[in-house]
Amino acid sequence: MGGRPRVAAVVVTWNRRELLAEALQALRDQTRPPDALVVVDNASADETAQLVRADFPEADLMVLVRNLGGAGGFAAGIRRALDSHDPDLIWLLDDDTVPESAALAALLAVRQRYRGDPPPSLLASRVLWTDGREHPMNTPRRKLGARRQEVHRAKQAGGAPIRSASFVSIAVDAAAVRERGLPIADYFVWNDDFEYTTRLLRNRVGLLCPDSVVVHKTRTYGDIEADPGERFFFEVRNKVWLFTRSPGLNALERTIYLGATVRRWLRTVAGSNDRRTLLRAGSRGLAAALRAGPRDTGELIANARQIPDDVAPGSLVPVAADHAPGALPFSLLLPVFAGDRPGFLRQAFASTVVDQSRRPDDVVIVQDGPVPAPLARVLAELVESSPVPVTLVPLEHNVGLGPALDAGLAACKHDVIARMDADDVSVPHRFAVQLPAVESGADIVGSALMEFVDDIDDVVLTRVPPLDPVWIRSAARFRDPFNHPTVVYRRSVVQAVGGYQQLPLMEDYLLFARMLAQGAQPANIAEPLVYYRIGAGAYARRGGQALLRSELALQRRFHELGITTRSQYVRNVVIRGGYRLVPERVRRIAYRRLIARRGIGGASDRRR
Repeated sequence: MGGRPRVAAVVVTWNRRELLAEALQALRDQTRPPDALVVVDNASADETAQLVRADFPEADLMVLVRNLGGAGGFAAGIRRALDSHDPDLIWLLDDDTVPESAALAALLAVRQRYRGDPPPSLLASRVLWTDGREHPMNTPRRKLGARRQEVHRAKQAGGAPIRSASFVSIAVDAAAVRERGLPIADYFVWNDDFEYTTRLLRNRVGLLCPDSVVVHKTRTYGDIEADPGERFFFEVRNKVWLFTRSPGLNALERTIYLGATVRRWLRTVAGSNDRRTLLRAGSRGLAAALRAGPRDTGELIANARQIPDDVAPGSLVPVAADHAPGALPFSLLLPVFAGDRPGFLRQAFASTVVDQSRRPDDVVIVQDGPVPAPLARVLAELVESSPVPVTLVPLEHNVGLGPALDAGLAACKHDVIARMDADDVSVPHRFAVQLPAVESGADIVGSALMEFVDDIDDVVLTRVPPLDPVWIRSAARFRDPFNHPTVVYRRSVVQAVGGYQQLPLMEDYLLFARMLAQGAQPANIAEPLVYYRIGAGAYARRGGQALLRSELALQRRFHELGITTRSQYVRNVVIRGGYRLVPERVRRIAYRRLIARRGIGGASDRRR
């Protein structure tokens, strides 16, 4: 495993200045210090801000307007680390964790010695009390039934296989995080780290690293201990989320843990002197715990918001809702392949560059494999005559839309990138409408589109996506909430979740769902800003065996990543999969009457 891995440490604190100062000093004193440090202050405390900004100016400080708790703080910090620091590993620590000087070096040594591919998704430190005893609540759970080869590889590396660990001190692989998402921000006090680490480690490798030692400085959880009813509510609610919503446990594990959990609940109630408090009705009662569902992590992170760095300590205030930074430069990303027609490409380019009231600052055209001579001549003409700089990225072979777009993302000069296809037409004020939404804080902005066949004056139908961010996030579990050729997004957010992944005809939907699951702030414009050319055979291409295979692969990924529950997975396979198999004539009727309104079809299913 060559090369020095880039490590970003994320420390979540809650109004405990002395403990935080000790923890941060221990990070600074590491024999192998982290390459970046993100401090998430859940209390919006002036003292914390003063400490970090004065004594640890190298830290990337996030002071949240609203307390998200531990899981929410880690979700926000992980997202910040991915977006701003591009790490290979993210080291998660509580503010009451004091690592010994070689703690990080020992984690990395085990990772370096491990002889397996891929590398471990999680490395956990050994956690001690201040008196040197093993910590009873933060000891990583050993992996039951580990195969002999797993145990041997772990032992050779200096570790032991584990199935879960605590946020007290774990280093997680950034690639695994991009694939499997953020912690569930709405967890409180219990089970958040267990749910998240089992999700990261499902069918992956996690190792306890005994030579990496940290000291846990506090022994209690505070006021929650004084209220057994409150404690029992969160215990039941969080376990229900674990068993019904998380893909972290396999069927056998789910059965074992569920049985043990129910027995513990029964013992708790039977042994209580105040059963009425435990089983009380109302917002903190047992019934409420059983039916409660977690709020969306991305929405919680977005709503918590960060206090700007230029606000001085002592005058910390929430970010104004209408805060808008200055105008941002942006790139246009346009892929072309052999099947595109020269006249359509010329029209698409003119509408999106020449005729725009707000032009892109540069254009990247990805030539996905060899193209016919007429198309090559038009490409050369556009590069030569464009009013803004154009970079042509020629690929030796046709690799498909997703990999081609990834190549284009790398060539764009700016973080904000607008998408366009080579046979669509943008309205002249498209970017004048979309860019202000990005400048106001959105990470991805789409719009409605108008479908046409030959002439933009003959619109077949208008497809309007969900507009409210809550509905965008909700819709993503069943359908693509964005029209791909209309989107403008931040490259840093796209790359933070791993970019486009190879999934023919579904790569855009997979990308957008992963972005939302990891906290991207969405927006859609109700006004149609793009004319979308459907052409002959459009309804045939929305079905068939190839698209069904991609559909089933997509739904498996969604369930594995925790984007959909088991029941939602079954629903999507039946409805979306069934749509791919019905005759073309039925598909045409269904699409025009229902699906174009609700978005089961995809806006990028015509190519390649």
